[in-house]
Amino acid sequence: MTRLLDPLKRVVTAGFMIVTISSPATAQSPQETELLERLKKADPDGAQVLAEDLRLIWARSGSAMVDMLLRRAERAMAEGELELALEHLTAVTDHAPDFAEGHMLRATTLYQLDLYGPAMEELEQAIALNPNHFGALFGAGIISYETGQTEAAMTFFDAVEAIHPNFEQLSRLQQELDKEAGALDL
Repeated sequence: MTRLLDPLKRVVTAGFMIVTISSPATAQSPQETELLERLKKADPDGAQVLAEDLRLIWARSGSAMVDMLLRRAERAMAEGELELALEHLTAVTDHAPDFAEGHMLRATTLYQLDLYGPAMEELEQAIALNPNHFGALFGAGIISYETGQTEAAMTFFDAVEAIHPNFEQLSRLQQELDKEAGALDL
């Protein structure tokens, strides 16, 4: 996956959606900007730490109530109570529609419920709010791939790689795809 696209502006079409990836809807903090720059240059171990630091920044909504609902949703997801998690996350996105992480976790829950269309809509919103959200971009790539939109999937994966070259799940996916391609060659 060496095809890197201009990270500032690109349009992705995944059959049932169009996402414009451009500068963030909300201003980045200087800390977030610095972490994103360091992430591009980090070795795999350092990248893991930087990515976690970014996730912690992205998980702060600025509202104690929304943060509490988010924690409840995460707990419900961990316990396999996806319907309850979805209720909490719907409340999160209703109360904080500009909070990308709420849309990202709602997409994850919808995906786990095999509701790919609604999951992709949530990912579209998360990406629109935070175009650097490598988790949302990766999720959109997975759904695109699983629904036969290979070109769109590769575009999303390239966007992940441009932001987070050491994204572990992307490396594992590439290995799986290489194995599948090798098995098909036999």
